[in-house]
Amino acid sequence: MRDIANEVYEKMRVGSSAWIRPVAAKGDTVPSFQAVHEQVKQMADDGLITISTIKRQEDGLIDAIRIQRLA
Repeated sequence: MRDIANEVYEKMRVGSSAWIRPVAAKGDTVPSFQAVHEQVKQMADDGLITISTIKRQEDGLIDAIRIQRLA
């Protein structure tokens, strides 16, 4: 599985924000995207980002996460 959170983080500038979403063309699915939430929480705990918004589908699965880069 690719590290979606890290890919987005590396492309961001300090202070900017971005949405992290599964990309079907790269093989991501909503069920496999659930692990990204754990990666994002760890990055937030490390002080690299803040989590602004978490969007969920009706079934409760996370389908998008908005982050802001701090460092």
